Amino acid sequence: MKRQVDEMIARTWRGTAHSANADDYYRHFTTKVAPHLKDIAGHRGAFLLRRDVDGQVEFLAITLWDSIEAVRTFAGPNPDIAIVEPEGRAALAAFDGLARHYEVAYREAGDANARP
Repeated sequence: MKRQVDEMIARTWRGTAHSANADDYYRHFTTKVAPHLKDIAGHRGAFLLRRDVDGQVEFLAITLWDSIEAVRTFAGPNPDIAIVEPEGRAALAAFDGLARHYEVAYREAGDANARP
C-alpha cells in the first residue's frame, strides 16, 4: 500500500484532572502551550480532546508535526519524554511521562473548523 506524499507525525499525550481543576488545565493548554507551539517550525496544528470519566476529566493532546526532527525542536533530543510545564502539572492529578508518536497514515483534506 502506498503512503500519502504529505507525511506528518502525530504526537499524543494523556493527562487526567479532577473535575474542579479541568478548566485550569484547559486554560493552560489554550493560552500557554498552543500559542508556543505555533512559533515552532514544523508544527502543523493541535487538538485537545476532553472526556469525563468517573468524576475526573481525561485530556488527550494531539499535536501534528512535519517530522520527528520538528518534534525534537519542541521536546528535545528524546522526543518520547513528555513536556509538562509546572502550571500544567499543578492542574493535573496524573499524566503520562511519555508521549507517543505516530505517522499519519491518512488525513482527509478539508476544513477542520467546519461544523456539521
